[in-house]
Amino acid sequence: MKIFDSHCHLDDRSFNKDFQDVLKRATLADVHRMLIAGVNEKSSERAVGLASQHANLFASIGVHPHDTHSCTENTLADLSKLAANTKVVAWGEIGLDFNRMYSPREIQEKWFIRQLEMADALDLPLIFHERDSHGRLLEILKSLPSSRRQAVVHCFSGNPNELAQYLEMGFYIGITGIVTIKKRGAALRQMISSIPMDRILVETDAPYLTPTPQRNKFRRNEPAFVREVLFKVADVRGDDPSALAQQVWANTCTLFGINPS
Repeated sequence: MKIFDSHCHLDDRSFNKDFQDVLKRATLADVHRMLIAGVNEKSSERAVGLASQHANLFASIGVHPHDTHSCTENTLADLSKLAANTKVVAWGEIGLDFNRMYSPREIQEKWFIRQLEMADALDLPLIFHERDSHGRLLEILKSLPSSRRQAVVHCFSGNPNELAQYLEMGFYIGITGIVTIKKRGAALRQMISSIPMDRILVETDAPYLTPTPQRNKFRRNEPAFVREVLFKVADVRGDDPSALAQQVWANTCTLFGINPS
């Protein structure tokens, strides 16, 4: 079995002391590829640096909505230079987060639109972060259509109507450890079967969102635990885990333009 953790933050300092052990545990859990998602310029640089040192690691670059308060045109220019690295396979994570409001709404929207333009110009797939935007992210995407745009909605937490709209746009849906959590993941589990198998990606968002049962023992999430996400999705959908793993691997490689072999 080959599993691809399509979204993690191995650049986080919590992995500094045991980074190599984390990679070894991932391999033992059949997690053979991982994408490190950048959230600002410094994070993106570190993600690219780590990916450049390991054949099974890939990187994305971008400015998370929480960090848009410090984004500038120079930031985007520097990120576009980073995009020339062959290990950079996506732009993100970018989007809107009206839950914690670490950056003002108008600032989030401004830099989300600019990053959409940058990614489209570079022909890079996108990784979207959306939380409590109440349809605003969808409104912006529809106002700036692109027939070539490919994307994944990272850590999907929307409603059935939003899910249907993302799928209609041709986007992939990223499923995290939330799907394993009894109460918090109930609504997501109800929607899982309506996602076509060829649109599903699995992810940890490590070091965050540790799945059950690991969350009972470990505070920090890590790529090895994405196996639990895949098996839970397979269980809810009634899919064979090996067949689902094979399809999800293909989905992830297709989206990010990576040779599946």
